[in-house]
Amino acid sequence: MPFLIALLDFAGSVALLLWGTHMVQTGVQRAYGPRLRSLLGAALRRRDRAFVAGACITALLQSSTATGLMTTGLANRGVVALVPALAVMLGANLGSTLIVQVFSFDVAALSPVLILVGVVLFRRGAGSRAHDLGRVFIGLGLMLLALHQLLGAMSRYEDAPALRALLGAVSSMPVLNLVLAAAITWAVHSSVAVVLLVMSLAAQGVVAPEAAFAFVLGANIGTAINPVLEGVSGPDPAGRRVPVGNLLPRVVGALALLPLLPLLVDFSAAWHAEPARAVADFHTVFNLALAVLLLPLLVPYAGLLRRLLPDRPIADDPGRPVYLDPAARQLPVVALGNATREALRMADALERMLAAVRPVLEPGSRVGDATPIQALDDVLDRLNAAIKTYLVSLDIDELGAADHRRLNDILRFATHLEQAGDVVDRGLRGHAAKRLRQGMAFSPEGQRELLALFDHLVPNLRMAAALFTTEDLRGAHALYAERAAFDRAESEATDRHFERLRSGRTDTLQTSAVHLDVLRDIAQINTLIVESAAPPVLERAGEAPAPSPRQEPS
Repeated sequence: MPFLIALLDFAGSVALLLWGTHMVQTGVQRAYGPRLRSLLGAALRRRDRAFVAGACITALLQSSTATGLMTTGLANRGVVALVPALAVMLGANLGSTLIVQVFSFDVAALSPVLILVGVVLFRRGAGSRAHDLGRVFIGLGLMLLALHQLLGAMSRYEDAPALRALLGAVSSMPVLNLVLAAAITWAVHSSVAVVLLVMSLAAQGVVAPEAAFAFVLGANIGTAINPVLEGVSGPDPAGRRVPVGNLLPRVVGALALLPLLPLLVDFSAAWHAEPARAVADFHTVFNLALAVLLLPLLVPYAGLLRRLLPDRPIADDPGRPVYLDPAARQLPVVALGNATREALRMADALERMLAAVRPVLEPGSRVGDATPIQALDDVLDRLNAAIKTYLVSLDIDELGAADHRRLNDILRFATHLEQAGDVVDRGLRGHAAKRLRQGMAFSPEGQRELLALFDHLVPNLRMAAALFTTEDLRGAHALYAERAAFDRAESEATDRHFERLRSGRTDTLQTSAVHLDVLRDIAQINTLIVESAAPPVLERAGEAPAPSPRQEPS
């Protein structure tokens, strides 16, 4: 029973440490996520600035994995080159050691104060920056509290014979220590938490200094494994250059230092009286040494990575998602950006669909001209399904109020474009094909009216895509003005069609039903395009969107 209680105390303290780390990460992401990503993107033009930005952002997020996901996403989209992206990762590795350095001092007394400040800020209202910063302070307080509990648990049970025997057996095998620490760090997704745990064990003498150093090396490897494994499912090896480029130096450096651990322990003992400080400094020096050695060699190192992971030609499948990186789901700001990029691909596919259907409306067209439209509609269906699956897989607890709004905007945009594609394929294409099969021809006036209205669709689609990206109120007003002008033109075209019918025009009478169906389809497509992006922008500005004159398809 005492052993079981000790195990529960230990497991509970470790869980509290992990949860505190998680709260700090999510709080910083919600409060400053978009700004951090913009800062990172601006710094990636030079390797020295990229290195500093990676260290600073990781110190705030307490997660080199989060920084790596942002960097990998930017690099895979071609926004930044491989060399500065690797520099960011070197900085991120060093930044993850800064919080360990802070916690290596006796700051446990600050835990109640940090939690109190965090609770006060957290209760100031959901969705505010103070609310998010409250999570950060609560997380920091919980981390200090967990470390204090770990030290107490270790002091009570450090002389237990079974524990001593187990740790003594493990301590004699540095390679096993390294592998064990790497596996644990990969499982918990936090090298900070694992290194802090090793510091607690070393401070109580439960783990020998040589074993503690080996654990630190393993933690450095483990935190770089997860991004590589999550990227294996990607179709292009080039997308794994940044995570693999981050992992390789850590593995090589750790294996090179393993035989030297006894010498490093003796050297460290001459400088440090406290084992916990020695562990923290070894963690920092290891990452700093890798950065100093590798920063000047990043250009040839990047060339080596390009040879090891070359660009792979991929069959041109427009329905295959390109930007929905599974690894980015851990960082909402990156995942939402990826989904936005994928939704814009749907706008491109719908534009190609409209370009394909226009010839079917012109004189002299053939039924076979409509064949590519069905394939493009399938592209829209597949992309829409992939975006929805990707977004619903995000952790709701990781999303702030702004993230929820953006997620809903993306779903709305993608759904409306998919519905517009259905109208093009099942309505417009079908009605136009019916006219061609029956050998009917629109009247010259009706033909011009239909094409004039149709030619407004692509400009309006481009305007909606731009508004979806910028969320600018002026763009929403302009798009609704275009819809109002379009509705007036449609109404006038309908009135002129009826006038031709009353005058007894034979060509108008023969194609009247198809003409009105095509006119309705074009108007429905335009409504779906406008409604895909404009209403959320107007609603957030406190303006009620104008009511749609048509019921959108379900």
